[in-house]
Amino acid sequence: MKLPPLIKATLIKRYKRFLADVCLPSGEVLTVHCPNTGAMTGCAPAGANVWLSTSDNPKRKYQHTWEMLETLVGDWICIHSAKANAVVKEAVERTLSGDVVIKELSGYDSFRSEVKYGAEKSRIDFLLEKSNEPNLGEKCFVEVKSVTLRLSELAGNDLGADNNKGIFPDAVSERGRKHLRELIEMKKQGHRAVLFFCVFHSGIDSVSPADAIDSKYGDVFREALACGVEVIAYRAVMSEQSIVLKDSLPVFDRQ
Repeated sequence: MKLPPLIKATLIKRYKRFLADVCLPSGEVLTVHCPNTGAMTGCAPAGANVWLSTSDNPKRKYQHTWEMLETLVGDWICIHSAKANAVVKEAVERTLSGDVVIKELSGYDSFRSEVKYGAEKSRIDFLLEKSNEPNLGEKCFVEVKSVTLRLSELAGNDLGADNNKGIFPDAVSERGRKHLRELIEMKKQGHRAVLFFCVFHSGIDSVSPADAIDSKYGDVFREALACGVEVIAYRAVMSEQSIVLKDSLPVFDRQ
């Protein structure tokens, strides 16, 4: 996914969840929108390089949106969690057209986004189908989650070999549990159900549920695996010009 021209700045601090103060190279300090509802642990170190997009919407209170950062040790992170859907959508489109990016999702020829489904009134991120049997047979329900928390950022962890493990969620997430329950039900109905971790942190090389943060999510995650829900993780390559899915990563059932 190509990005619009971005402005480079230095992060001062993130606060009130949706706001951050940054300093431009000119010395001007701006308050910008932070499009991430999570805890963003390890993703907002003061002094990090950040990149901002600009909106020309006159109704917006804050003209700029914080999109990405480069940490003090050189890791790239996309903190704009909604970008995960756009990046995965582009990869699915390429896969369905024959340029296979996500091999696990090949074999379909049509898909829809934000389709209403489930007993808990959810919207699935992507519903993949075969056009010759749109109302029959197996459908593929894909729920996308952005992963930006690396285990090493959690205080008090005896990391060992797991220094670069990514964990999800980064805060207690009833919504995340709800989505897992919906995927379990789709699997029970005879369809494919896929949880897709879009890894937006260049320093992460595997993914697991964040039991230390939300043990209930970990329990439902393992229930989903036992029921046949598939879990896929792909890491994105990020720069100030683009974000592109690159390689698949292993997924483990426990932190």
